[in-house]
Order: sequence, then structure tokens, then C-alpha cells
Amino acid sequence: MSRIGRKPIPVPAGVTVAFDGATVTVKGKNGTLVRTFHKNMQLTQKGAELLVTRPDDSKLNRSLHGLTRTLLANMVIGVSSGFKKELEVNGVGYRAAKQGKQLILNIGYSHQVFVDEVPGISIEVPTPNKVVISGADKQQVGQFAAHVREKRPPEPYKGKGIKYADERIRRKEGKAGKGK
Repeated sequence: MSRIGRKPIPVPAGVTVAFDGATVTVKGKNGTLVRTFHKNMQLTQKGAELLVTRPDDSKLNRSLHGLTRTLLANMVIGVSSGFKKELEVNGVGYRAAKQGKQLILNIGYSHQVFVDEVPGISIEVPTPNKVVISGADKQQVGQFAAHVREKRPPEPYKGKGIKYADERIRRKEGKAGKGK
């Protein structure tokens, strides 16, 4: 049996969970998330815990069990504490700024790159070389961070570009390091 799927999901105070068939609505201080799960998964709430069970051990139900539990847990965490991704802008003259609902990036092009803030996502620029993207939906935060990163991915020779804060760039030597 799935170890992840069997694990109960704790529901913190201030978070409400409502079931409507296979559709689950989770409300908290960071907003509301709605998701429809596969009809085979049985979702129940016992006190301050959510449980996900499966009807049998077929291959489909085994694969959905842990996935459903993880997605539901991410919804609960998202509306209670939220998710965030930190990006670093590295390079001479490279910087980021926020103006209204737009992220303005100077990343080595002849023009500035503008990225609009999407609903459910908030952008912060604490320093000119750091961008913090946060929101309640883990998938949406990760997708938006990847969208910003693809504007100038880090290159392996000098390390210039936009990278995740916890990402390590494998560096290459270049021409001068060629063997003799």
C-alpha cells in the first residue's frame, strides 16, 4: 500500500475543506483553491485530518492514491502558509525591478523585458538581483518562476542569467582551458 497515500493530512486552524463529490474546495487566509480529483479516490475528513483511501489495489488506483494525497496536502499548505520561489539575477548590469503589477528585467538585451503579474501570484523584488514569487497554488508558482527564468536562463561559462536561488550552475572552462 502507498505509504504517502495512507498518511493523514493535518488541517490547521483557520482552514476549511468542503467536498462536493470529487471536487474539493479548500479555503484559508491565502485564498481559495478548487480541484477535481479522480472519482475512484475517496476523500474523508475526520476531525482535523483528511484521509485519502482507494477502493482496491488496481494499478490505476495505486498510482492515483499518493498523487491525490500530495495534491490535497499542497492545497492545504498553500492556503495556510503559501509557497514561494526565489530567483537570482546574475550578470554585470543585470537587474530586476517592480513597477505596479509588472516585473521589469534588464538582462543584457537591447530592451527591457516586462513580465505581467498573473492573478494568484505576487512578485517581490527585495534587492535588484533577487526576485521572490509567491502564491497559494504550488503548480502556478513553479510555472510562473519557470516562465521568468526562461527569459534569460543561466549560461555555463560565466554563470550570467536568471537562476533559482538553490540551483547550482555547472561551470565550463571555455577556450583557455583546452588541453595542451
